[in-house]
Amino acid sequence: MADALRGRLIVSCQAPPGDPMRETATLVRLARATVAGGGSAIRANEPEVVAAIVAAVGLPVIGLWKDGDTGVYITPTVRHALAMVEAGAAVVAADATDRPRPDGSAFAELVAAVHAAGALVMADVSTLAEGITAAAQGADFVSTTLSGYVPGPPRQTGPDLDLVAALAAAIEVPVVAEGRISTPEEAAEALTRGAHSVVVGTAITAPTALTARFVAGLRP
Repeated sequence: MADALRGRLIVSCQAPPGDPMRETATLVRLARATVAGGGSAIRANEPEVVAAIVAAVGLPVIGLWKDGDTGVYITPTVRHALAMVEAGAAVVAADATDRPRPDGSAFAELVAAVHAAGALVMADVSTLAEGITAAAQGADFVSTTLSGYVPGPPRQTGPDLDLVAALAAAIEVPVVAEGRISTPEEAAEALTRGAHSVVVGTAITAPTALTARFVAGLRP
């Protein structure tokens, strides 16, 4: 699995609550467009969507289940993680920050449960220390997904390529660059800085957010 994703693009086919794109059939079409464009894997949210994309495309799916919008909400419990495996996800992405999980469990428990069910785990982290800990707890991939999205530094508009480089130098498991990657040049730079693969979402699959960005740019 890791070898198949080396140097490749993973496309996040998601939409936030209330967005017109947040329909299973629409997200499946985005996944099919990813195949047509040469993407190598899909990152998708919620059991129904993951199962539909798995059934529709031949690419591996990285599944997650966002439950809530504060604290640990990306695949927060073992129950959420195993639902992703049942839906067909080859990899389960989960919050691996040092914040408490809502059910009081440890990230290592989630990793063990997913491995026992036959899938891999992608640890979504925000800092170098979290990435090192997640790798030690058995994560198969470590992703920079949450850098800049939890309390504390850094606060930046672009991708956290410094974290990508630091993680790549510190751990043996593949490092996935994710978060605020807006251009092909930034994606290529992430690989140069040590990323194993790159996840891009908003810049490819979020027309509402992209439209708002252009509208804001036209305002005086």
